[in-house]
Amino acid sequence: MPAPARSHRTILLFVALIMVLNATGIGLILPIMPDLLQEIMPGLNEARAATWGAGLSFTYAAMQFLMSPTLGNISDRFGRRPVLLLSLFMLAFDQLLMALAPSMALLFLARMVAGGSAATYATANAVVADISEPDQRAARFGLLGASFGMGFVLGPLIGGFLGELGPRAPFYASFILMVAAGTFGAIMLPETLAKDKRRPFEWRRANPLGTLAQVRKLPSISWFLVAFFFFQMAHFVYPAIWAYFAAERYGWASAQIGLSLFGVGLGFAVVQGGLIRKLLPILGEAKTALLGFAINATILVLVGLSTQGWQAYILLPLAALGAIATPALNGMMSRLIDAKSQGELQGATAGVTAITMMILPPSMGWIFFFFTDPAARIAYFPGAPFVVAGALMAIAIWPLMLGIKRMRAREAAAAATQVEDSEPQAVPVASE
Repeated sequence: MPAPARSHRTILLFVALIMVLNATGIGLILPIMPDLLQEIMPGLNEARAATWGAGLSFTYAAMQFLMSPTLGNISDRFGRRPVLLLSLFMLAFDQLLMALAPSMALLFLARMVAGGSAATYATANAVVADISEPDQRAARFGLLGASFGMGFVLGPLIGGFLGELGPRAPFYASFILMVAAGTFGAIMLPETLAKDKRRPFEWRRANPLGTLAQVRKLPSISWFLVAFFFFQMAHFVYPAIWAYFAAERYGWASAQIGLSLFGVGLGFAVVQGGLIRKLLPILGEAKTALLGFAINATILVLVGLSTQGWQAYILLPLAALGAIATPALNGMMSRLIDAKSQGELQGATAGVTAITMMILPPSMGWIFFFFTDPAARIAYFPGAPFVVAGALMAIAIWPLMLGIKRMRAREAAAAATQVEDSEPQAVPVASE
């Protein structure tokens, strides 16, 4: 039976907890990955560790890309509760496997399990839709987004400080938390999808490439989506390379790396939760997006050129200011899409994000390798991935400006049409 209304708050809190744990699991591994890889493969330097870490990141992202629509469709057939609970216990198993893995093969297997199991965002959103009235959904979807952001901020901090006890310690802690959350859910979480609303499972609807096909249906925002692609490609350099770069360039340990990532995540949350509301009414969406892209391009290059840890402490808070770009860009895209196509827009942006998360880690990992490994390097320049990312961000400004130009032309044409429609028509005078 579907959940009664009185339990909706409990369900929302539980689903928010799942988002926190999923994001924490992503962030947890970032500051300790160099130490973990070097423990499994003694003698591995930062350059070679980065290439292995890039492979692990690709594996995680690819599994998430493949499994997200599949799990969402399974939940439409069998209900939300079993999918969410199975995901939590599989994530717990993954954390235990990461803690015990003696080889790279098992580490890759663990990342496959994590990527597939963490692909519960579609199901979590479906739970919110099940229990919410249409006018409640936006705010409750926002709760899930905030929960994910909280987890991504906490993950590196927890991983960094527990990593001082050893690179396996954070995974044992995460295992305990996820088992506790799964047990709580098994006791407290009711099913939210009524049996008469379920549908048969269809493989064609679980096709992960289907989200990308939606891009062709949204020609009015095509330039904005191109800008979004380059923005995401550049922005993901932080989770992909920062730990290796900071260890190689600054000599930082896992605690300092985790603390720095925590600071970046917290800064992004403050900017997107507060500053953006002050800035948008002053600058408007177009100028805010352009400013955000320019800040990101500049800071990425400066981070790449930095040589001392104190320089990073100055640059990283400034990097958080670049977070003004994404809300402004999303706002412009949303305004150009009618109400019936908003879901297609979200599917298109999710597909673009998933593709960039698969492309970027291997690309940046190999760039880092060829500019740091003593045996293979072109020249010693650990910051090369960040300079490349800065160039990608600068390139993104061009399609962004084309998108803004198209948007303003459409708005001008719509305003002219509205004026013509509102003008009084001459009434013919009957002849005497």
